Amino acid sequence: MNKIIIGCLSLISVIFPSCAKDYVEPVDNPTEGPTMEGSKPQQGKVAVVYFSATGTTEKVAKEIANATKGQLIEIQPENAYTSADLNWHDDKSRTSIEMNDKNSRPAIKNGAVKLNDINIVFIGYPIWWNEAPRVINTFIDSNNLKGKKIYTFCTSGSSPIEGNINALRQTYPTLDIVQGKRLNNATKATIESWIKSLSL
Repeated sequence: MNKIIIGCLSLISVIFPSCAKDYVEPVDNPTEGPTMEGSKPQQGKVAVVYFSATGTTEKVAKEIANATKGQLIEIQPENAYTSADLNWHDDKSRTSIEMNDKNSRPAIKNGAVKLNDINIVFIGYPIWWNEAPRVINTFIDSNNLKGKKIYTFCTSGSSPIEGNINALRQTYPTLDIVQGKRLNNATKATIESWIKSLSL
C-alpha cells in the first residue's frame, strides 16, 4: 500500500512539477502581509544641547542624554564667563549688558553642528533675568531647527521656566518649542520620569 502511495506522489510531481514550488502557506489573517523592514515607527533621534556657566546645567544635560541615549552637545562661548561676568548685581557686568539687549548674540565656538538626522532637540540653560542666556539665541540662529520637536530644560534657584519659554516662542515663532521643565536639583529618577512622560 505504501509503495502505491509513494508511486502516486512521484507521478504527480512529474506531471505537475510547479505545484510544490508555487504553493504558498495561507496566513491566519489575509489582511496582514509581511512587515517590511523599517516600517515600524522608530524612536526619534535625540540631541541634548546645553549651555552651563557653572556646571549645574551640565549635570542635568548629561542625565537627559543618558535617559534618551541622545547626542550631547555643549554650547561653548567664544569667551568663557567669569564670576565677574555673572554678577547680576552689577549693571555693567557682561551678562547684564547682554541680557538687556535682545539682539545680543555672543559668539560661540561650535556654531553650526550636525543635526540632519536629529528630530528631537533638548535645549538646556540656566535662567538669566527670567530668560535663556543670549548664547542660546546664537546657537538657534546658527542651526536649522525647523521641523524638529524642541524641549527646553533649565536650572534656576527660583525663577519658573514659563517666562523664558514664551520669550523663545515669540522670538522663533516658526519653531516647534513643545514644552519645558525646570530641573534645578533634580534627581536622576525625576529626570527619567519626565523623559518617560514625553513618550519620545
